[in-house]
Amino acid sequence: MDYSLILKDIKPTPVETKEIDNVSSRIITFLQLLCDESDIGAKVNLVGSVAKHTVLKGKSDIDIFIAFPLDTDKKFLKEIGLDLAHKCCEEFKSIPEHHFASHPYVTTHIEGCEVDIVPCYAIEDGSQLKSAVDRTILHTRFVKANLKEGQEDEVLLLKRFMAMTGTYGSEFKVGGFAGYLCELLIIHYGTFENTLKEAIKWQYGHSIDLMNYGTSKLFNDPLIVIDPTDMNRNVGAALRLNKLSEFIQSARNYIFSDNKKDYFYPLTRNLNKDDLIEEFNRRNSDIIAIKFNIPDIPLDTLHPQLKKTTEALERKLNDDEFNVFKADYWSDELLTCVILLEMASSTLNDVKVNVGPKVFFNKACENFVKKYGRENCYIQDDFLVHMQKRDFNNAVGLIEHIFTQEHIGLIKVGKNLKKNIINTYEFIELKDIASDEFLDDFIHPGQHIIR
Repeated sequence: MDYSLILKDIKPTPVETKEIDNVSSRIITFLQLLCDESDIGAKVNLVGSVAKHTVLKGKSDIDIFIAFPLDTDKKFLKEIGLDLAHKCCEEFKSIPEHHFASHPYVTTHIEGCEVDIVPCYAIEDGSQLKSAVDRTILHTRFVKANLKEGQEDEVLLLKRFMAMTGTYGSEFKVGGFAGYLCELLIIHYGTFENTLKEAIKWQYGHSIDLMNYGTSKLFNDPLIVIDPTDMNRNVGAALRLNKLSEFIQSARNYIFSDNKKDYFYPLTRNLNKDDLIEEFNRRNSDIIAIKFNIPDIPLDTLHPQLKKTTEALERKLNDDEFNVFKADYWSDELLTCVILLEMASSTLNDVKVNVGPKVFFNKACENFVKKYGRENCYIQDDFLVHMQKRDFNNAVGLIEHIFTQEHIGLIKVGKNLKKNIINTYEFIELKDIASDEFLDDFIHPGQHIIR
């Protein structure tokens, strides 16, 4: 297939590249001058996709790492690193935002570009690692040294394909492929098309070891790609099984598709809320939507806690014999979250069977009968059982019971969410959910992986 027209759409224009290079060069020059004047021995590095020429069009994210000597005190590194970042923001009249990886760093916006300024240690190999971000400079060096001429375009095709099929991005919200992982796949397989052809052969735990370190057996992950700069790290550790599976099926669909070009562009879909609600109604499910306020915490903290809470609530409802057909959450990442539950059954009869011990265990059966009364116990298969009244025969009633100060401990809620859930939760209608895209994805799963 001729990818030239697609590359024209997804590759930064010469003007865009020149502007990004200009901004990054001026920032690096300014920061390096500060480092030299302070005599701290730090070197300023451009890293990430911009440095490797594997950045997609419109993604003007500039990653700048300030590498301190290995003998630098960690407290000093944090303080001076933030101070340098703040001085840079003052120079370029931008606002610093603090984020946290293994230590604090600053994100800011300078002349239309999002810029991360990150202090790290100047390591030469993974054995010298002192913080998780230290490898990033090594990653940039490795990719620049090992991507052959023209393979930058192959990386762009792979990244774009993954982005349009919902499998790109290693942040927890996505759980997909990191940019560095994409680059290593192209280095290993050569081209975008060959990567897809090989991917459909992968089994769980497939391993790639570019440097032949022989450390793959240390990991038990869906995909194992040994970091060429650190033999004890799996680059694919953040890749969730469902996203690996979606990528494999996307690759399979693409290879046998007559509409390959469409895989590089957003889905065309009719996001009419009335139509979506009507489709929900036709499924004849009971819908429970719970809205609550979210705390002001980093997104990499927020999303794991929202996922944990949603899964815990689903599990509790199922344990109490309500039948959750599907559960998911959506958040605007600023103010609110909605947990959406599609129930195959949200109401039950008033009684349930309380299963006791097997009839062959004498003492246990005696205790069970003593507790519930001999006249109330009977046999089901080889179990002694007792029929009792349910505490809740309605899922909404159970949720209301759980979302209280006294009973929130019945489920494993994200620790930063408890107070907000208890104090702000409310049941809402489908029409009150702000994101039509979320409703469409909920009711039409898998649409991104096929065209």
